[in-house]
Amino acid sequence: MSVITPHCHLLRSPKRTRHALGAATTTTIPKLTSTDPSLRSTWPHRFWVATGCATFLSPIAKSITISLTSNSALEPILAALLGYALADLATGFYHWAIDNYGGPSTPLVGSQIQAFQGHHKWPWTITRREFANNLHALGRSLTFTVIPLDLVAGENAAALSFIGVCSGCIMFSQQFHAWAHSTKRRLPPAVVALQDAGLLVSRAGHAKHHRAPFNNNYCIVSGMWNEVLDEMKVFEVLEMVLFFKLGVRPRSWSEPSSEWTEEEVEVEAEIKDPVVSKVV
Repeated sequence: MSVITPHCHLLRSPKRTRHALGAATTTTIPKLTSTDPSLRSTWPHRFWVATGCATFLSPIAKSITISLTSNSALEPILAALLGYALADLATGFYHWAIDNYGGPSTPLVGSQIQAFQGHHKWPWTITRREFANNLHALGRSLTFTVIPLDLVAGENAAALSFIGVCSGCIMFSQQFHAWAHSTKRRLPPAVVALQDAGLLVSRAGHAKHHRAPFNNNYCIVSGMWNEVLDEMKVFEVLEMVLFFKLGVRPRSWSEPSSEWTEEEVEVEAEIKDPVVSKVV
């Protein structure tokens, strides 16, 4: 028998399993240490970050040039603000999807799913990932998706501004995410100021994502959409739809689960380079 709770979760009777079905069934996450080679940047990582940056900066530069020539900056500025806002929304939906569904063997995004799902068990690792290591996957994706959009936009300054800002925020969302896991003393003052102003996802706001029931605060650019999405239970509704249509449970329904139980950073690593494993 299944029961719909006030939180839109389905609870099975004790005789039946509460584990996720289908694509979310088996997720094996290897243990990481603070000195794990997988946290280091490689030259391919740096290459994709460089191309990703060039890809989103190009339409922004073109938009500025066109705006200066036409003496019309209002539309590109408004488009940039829209791109910034929608980037936050997009990261929320993507973060929700790869947190809850799929695994390392999922085509195309398996490595990202493994990293995000493992992040819940060892959230401190994101502060140890080197810059290019943290951003290269998004940089590679941008390289192949934004260039065609740039060509379609042509000389439209507003469209170019939207494409550049939105894609740039999405690419750097993983860096904003990493900053949300760092203490103030480890961050540049400008980053702290932007977090305090609500322009970048805050440490306190993102901390809620790493506490039970692990089903909220998914947006990681500014977090401006988190309250709206969570109050409207957007993701819980989507989870119910997927469950009834496909029979697939999200990982967040399997609480309590050892996969979500945070492990502390190793003592040896703390002595060499102290970090806080919980968001503060």
